[in-house]
Amino acid sequence: MDISRIKTLGQLKKAGYQSITIKEEIRKNLISRLQSGAPRFEGILGYDDTVLKDIETAILSRHNILLLGLRGQAKTRIARQMVDLLDEYIPIIEGSEINDDPLAPVSKYGNQQIERHGDNTPISWLHKSERFGEKLATPDVSVADLIGDIDPIKAANLRLSFSDEEVIHYGIIPRCNRSIFVINELPDLQARIQVALFNILQEGDIQIRGFKLRLNLDILFVFTANPEDYTSRGSIVTPLKDRIESQILTHYPKDLNTALLITEQEALILDDQKERIDTPELVKKIVEQIAFEARKSEYVDSKSGVSARLTIAALENLVSAAERRLLVNKEKHTSVWLSDLMGIIPAITGKIELVYEGEQEGPFQVALHLLEKAIRSQFVLYFPVPAKRTPTGKTSMEGRELNPYRQIISWFDQGGNVDILVDMKDKDRQKLLEQVTGLSKIVRDHYPDLSQNEHTLMMEFVLHGLSAYSLISKKIVEGQIHFNDLIGSMMDFNEDE
Repeated sequence: MDISRIKTLGQLKKAGYQSITIKEEIRKNLISRLQSGAPRFEGILGYDDTVLKDIETAILSRHNILLLGLRGQAKTRIARQMVDLLDEYIPIIEGSEINDDPLAPVSKYGNQQIERHGDNTPISWLHKSERFGEKLATPDVSVADLIGDIDPIKAANLRLSFSDEEVIHYGIIPRCNRSIFVINELPDLQARIQVALFNILQEGDIQIRGFKLRLNLDILFVFTANPEDYTSRGSIVTPLKDRIESQILTHYPKDLNTALLITEQEALILDDQKERIDTPELVKKIVEQIAFEARKSEYVDSKSGVSARLTIAALENLVSAAERRLLVNKEKHTSVWLSDLMGIIPAITGKIELVYEGEQEGPFQVALHLLEKAIRSQFVLYFPVPAKRTPTGKTSMEGRELNPYRQIISWFDQGGNVDILVDMKDKDRQKLLEQVTGLSKIVRDHYPDLSQNEHTLMMEFVLHGLSAYSLISKKIVEGQIHFNDLIGSMMDFNEDE
């Protein structure tokens, strides 16, 4: 159908156009994509076998949808992507505020246009990108905002009484007729406002004040909500929840690889940063592991959740920390080191809600704790599990024989120490780590084909791993990370006390 030539109602009829509801329209287009194998929701990762299947089932059932899940689970993004399942263009009566269908107008304006002009009624075409409305539910949202109210200025200008339908100023919902309308954080909407949605969901019409008005709106509603809201800020009133046909539970990524793909897809790393800074896969995995550790930490409120925004912001901070070091040292190229992980602490502290125990520790210490747990979890995937020390602080004789790290630990036990400055130059870092007896050898034994930077990173990783397993001590002081033997560190601590 060549829409550029169809400009009147008569031409639309001759072209054989037939009206269908928005839910039937999305269902039709989804069926077409399922049959052809075309993508439905691009960029939504980790939901193929769970959430997206449920959404497609709901669309095929022509349901309104409630996406229920913790923060940072792509609920709003999924709702916005449903626009891609709409027809490219639909016809509307030209000048209609509520996108009147030329073949089935619902407003007074639309009906008057048909009565006056008949088949010569002018029509225009609405692109699918304009068929989406979104409202963040806040306590100050009113019925007038959502549905509409009498506009006295309009009545005065048109010299009409308040009883005339033309003096109504439509709210955002009527203006989204024949569109997708999303209400984010539904529980934050006051209960009396939620009640105003009953008729729209059940009967498909709206009522404004005392008007004898029934507008049969054609809308696909998508609501989002956080389970936490049910007990803290507000709740979804039961009759409204009952009218939302499909409630779909979202979730966080279930495996590290999927989480990595999401973070790399969403993180805003500049091309200039990518050219000058190498970001090893190991460091990315540690960043991602932090979120997994936080979601099961006794210090973090599990009901609040740990958003994917934590790792996205952390990766951006990580690269920027390396960039700052590069600029300070006037280097042309560098790699992200484990010491740069200190730069992601602000991204962690700003993205987690602490329980009482966490508040007692303090956000900074909790962030360091999560970082240590992440390093510990990843370390055993690259190197052997270190032998545990005995209650005296020394590894057992059996452990010394079997422990592949015994040379490194002995070097520290004999008084060796390593101070890694956060802004240290790459060459200085390499020389410093090469001094630790056995450190370079264990990396070479397990990974003989690494480049120089990769080899240095792995040496640094071994020190952090041994610290995470309490075989050597690690202290973080302003601008530096200090490694030494565990017993000496304890004695220094007692002297300080």
